[in-house]
Amino acid sequence: MATFRVGVSRDFLDGDRNVWGDIGLARLDAAGVPWEYLPTDVTAFSPDDLAPYDGVLFAGPAVPASAFADGVPRPLLLARFGVGYDAVDLNACTERGVAVTITPDGARRPVATAALTMLLAVLHNLVAKHSLVVENNWAERTNLMGTGLNGLTIGLLGVGNTGGEFVRLLAPFDVTLIGNDPFCPPERAAAMGVRLVDRAELAATADAVVVMAALTPDTFHAIDAGFLAAMKPSAVLINVARGPLVDETALIAALRSGSIRAAGLDVFENEPQTSGIEQLPNVTLAPHSIAWTSEMSLGNGNSCVDALLAVASGQAPRFVVNRAVLDAPAFADRLKEWA
Repeated sequence: MATFRVGVSRDFLDGDRNVWGDIGLARLDAAGVPWEYLPTDVTAFSPDDLAPYDGVLFAGPAVPASAFADGVPRPLLLARFGVGYDAVDLNACTERGVAVTITPDGARRPVATAALTMLLAVLHNLVAKHSLVVENNWAERTNLMGTGLNGLTIGLLGVGNTGGEFVRLLAPFDVTLIGNDPFCPPERAAAMGVRLVDRAELAATADAVVVMAALTPDTFHAIDAGFLAAMKPSAVLINVARGPLVDETALIAALRSGSIRAAGLDVFENEPQTSGIEQLPNVTLAPHSIAWTSEMSLGNGNSCVDALLAVASGQAPRFVVNRAVLDAPAFADRLKEWA
C-alpha cells in the first residue's frame, strides 16, 4: 500500500532550526506519516516542488496556477499555516482536485489578542511614552494623556472568526460595538452585541476602527481616502489583517493632516516596504508579527497536522476554503484511496 507523504515548506527553517518552534510535526511521526522539509526555499511553488508529496504544509510560498502541470503528480492537500490565502489560486487548486485548508482555530485567539494589544497601545500612547523614558524627558508626560477604552464605539471591519473572538475579549469593557461584514448573519451579530452598519456609518461613528476582514477584490482598499476623511479626528485605525485592505498613501496623508488621530499597523500594503509611514509620530507599528506567539505557532501547526492526518486516513479535512473541491471527482476519488 502506498505511503502518504508530507512536505513542509522550507521557509519554516533558519539553518536546522524551525523558527516557529513546536508546530506539532511530532504527531506525524507518531502516526507513521513520513515528512520532510522541501529541499529548496521558494517564494512560489512549481510542479516539481509539489510532485513528491500527497500533502504539503506551507507558510509563505504562493500557489499560482503554474504550480500544477499536466502529467505531473500533485498533492491532495495544501495545508496553509495561517488564515490568509490571497496568494493561493483557489480556482486552479479546485480544478486540479487540490484541497486548501487554513487554520482559524489556531489563529483566532492570538490575532484577536494582538488586535486588543495594538488598540490599547495606540489609545494609551505607549510608544511615545516609552520614548520619554528613553530620552529622560519625563516632563512631557502630561502632554501624552491617553484615552480609556470604556465608553468608546469600536467599529469592526470584518466580524468573522477573529472578529468574534475580539468581541469576546472586549466583554469586560463598556464599549459600543458596530461592524461591517456582508457575510455575517444579522442574528449572529446581534447575539454578540454588534450592530451591523454600512461602511459610511462605520467610518463616521467609530472611535476606533479595527480591520479584521479577509483580503478580497471587494475589500481591497476598503479603507480609502473617502473612508478616512469621514472618520472622527479623534479616531484611531488598527489593522492586523492584510495591508492592502488600507490605502497606505491615503492613510499617511490622513495621519499627517490630523484627519485621524493615530494608527496601529501590523501589516502593510507592500511588505516589507512601508512608504515612509514609519517616520510619522502618531503610528504604532509591528512587522506583521504581533500575533506571533508560541500559542499561535502550535495552534496553527496542530490545525495543519489535523488536516493532513484526516486526508491521510481518507477523511475530508476541516477548514477547507475551496469547498467545491470536496465534491469534485478529482479530489473525492483520490481521497477514497487513503480510506
